[in-house]
Amino acid sequence: MRALYFGTYEREYPRNAQVISCLRGAGVEVIEKHLPLWEDARHKFSPGVGALARAVAAEAKLAFTSLPDAEVVVVGYPGHLDMLAATRIGRRRPVVFNPLVSLEDTMVDDRRLVGRRSPAARAIRLVDRMAFRRADLVVADTAAHARYFRERFGLPEDRIAVCYVGAEDRLFTPGDRGNAPFHALFVGKLIPLHGLETILAAAERCPEIEFRIVGSGQLDHVLSDRSSNVRWDAWVDYELLPNLYRSAGCALGIFGTSEKASRVIPNKAYQALATGTALITADTPAARELLVHDRDGLLVPPGDAEALAYAVRRLAADSTLRSDVGSRGRATYEAQASEQALGTRWRSLLENAIRHR
Repeated sequence: MRALYFGTYEREYPRNAQVISCLRGAGVEVIEKHLPLWEDARHKFSPGVGALARAVAAEAKLAFTSLPDAEVVVVGYPGHLDMLAATRIGRRRPVVFNPLVSLEDTMVDDRRLVGRRSPAARAIRLVDRMAFRRADLVVADTAAHARYFRERFGLPEDRIAVCYVGAEDRLFTPGDRGNAPFHALFVGKLIPLHGLETILAAAERCPEIEFRIVGSGQLDHVLSDRSSNVRWDAWVDYELLPNLYRSAGCALGIFGTSEKASRVIPNKAYQALATGTALITADTPAARELLVHDRDGLLVPPGDAEALAYAVRRLAADSTLRSDVGSRGRATYEAQASEQALGTRWRSLLENAIRHR
């Protein structure tokens, strides 16, 4: 099978890199037709005339490009605008959309970058609807997200499927955990979805435990008033992340209280599971699809700093518990979110899309 991975997708973003790697590992020949657009953008979803002009220019180029021979076209993330070109020049090949998120859900509801009643919000809704409705198949990252997409965009059952995000197996593996003092690690973009305020409030309740935050984003300013036991690194090379997880006592997922937060399992959760690091994350419908509390992760109520602090203290005080949770988390990852498991799933989805088309 030959698959074309198409569009302005961010090539290094884990969702794209993972899908391409999984497909190739499953014996699919993946050809990339990539037009760089997002690689130099610190915040992909930043509204503005400049960002709009770059996007329009990129889409004009895509609309008149020639596609290499392939049986199926996969539009990567973020590729909502790319769906116009993909479906126009895809001819009789099925077009599979790998959206990860709804633009409206992200820009309007979650990050609140534009007002709900603004012209920009109306334009975003139109782009969302166009992208999702044009796809022969939409692949969501969780069943909770699939339900939201299906209801929001009126998609038939047979035009939406689920495949987890996973982590890159070449990097995120178990290994020597070293002898670093116990600390809680959070890695990610500082956006409302992640519940940064809850993490900082939990840290205040655990002054004896170090919290390490790695990343930057919309909520950088919140860290200006952090407690003395919170260490902040705005940037760490991606290749170094596995060692950070392996040296941590536990890893923190997301703790936001928005509806979107309840529908996602973030990259950081898969990375923690893959490295055998005990994971604490919010108890949400999406998390329950993969994890069982006290088995392969500790699940706490979203937005509950007291519960998060208690979970961190539990792991800090019990080396056997964190070892067991980490080991069981790794086993869950291997069975459901490893590249082998996801490659088999992705190949099956593409084969079905080709047959149905």
